[in-house]
Amino acid sequence: MLLEPPQLDLPDPPSSLQPCEWRLEVTQSTEPRLKAFWVSAFLVAVPVFAQAPLVRLFPWTSLLLSGIWLLGGWQLLRSPRLRFWGDLLIGFGWSWLAGSVYWGWFRWEPYVHLPIEAIALPAVALLLLRNRAQIGSFFYLGSLLGTVITDLYFYWVDLIPYWRQVMSVPPAEAGSVLHAALGQMQTLPGVSRAAVLLALLLALGILPMQSKRAIWWSFSGAILSTILVDSLFFAAAVLA
Repeated sequence: MLLEPPQLDLPDPPSSLQPCEWRLEVTQSTEPRLKAFWVSAFLVAVPVFAQAPLVRLFPWTSLLLSGIWLLGGWQLLRSPRLRFWGDLLIGFGWSWLAGSVYWGWFRWEPYVHLPIEAIALPAVALLLLRNRAQIGSFFYLGSLLGTVITDLYFYWVDLIPYWRQVMSVPPAEAGSVLHAALGQMQTLPGVSRAAVLLALLLALGILPMQSKRAIWWSFSGAILSTILVDSLFFAAAVLA
């Protein structure tokens, strides 16, 4: 009598998929989330350093670029192959528009910063209600929330007078204003409050990444990259 080999009770892949197809689906389901995260982080951290000098010297050019980003995003959104990029470009366009308006014409008044940064909220709410451009909308919301927390630090540590001064003095004199602001930031209240808000940024950035939806990873990428941008501006102030 021939002995039959023992039967191993191994878990099967999903019934409708072959093993190779199952592995492919796992890879594809992870890739959009990572791409949404890293592209969102890039769009917050890198273009701001190009927009900052552009909007100061050529505000109308920066404002015109906002329309180009938005129109380009809508065109890409029509293509199934390029929809992801169009979606994010629309969200980026909203952020660029708000930055162009504020830093181009209102940068001397910090109290209108957040209202202007929130200028696209009605459009974003309408898009979300219609299930359109969701990744870009969550990118904009994450970027806006990061801005809110950064501004909260300015209010909390009473840095608003320095904000006004650095925007009104000639560039050659800005270094002394920034160093005076750093002195206030390096006090015990300044450091402890920075630690509280940093912990809040980290929590708001990391917790949404528990979701499997790319929109939340875009939101996280935008928020977490705020920490990098704030750190770079802090380093620039130290070296000024």
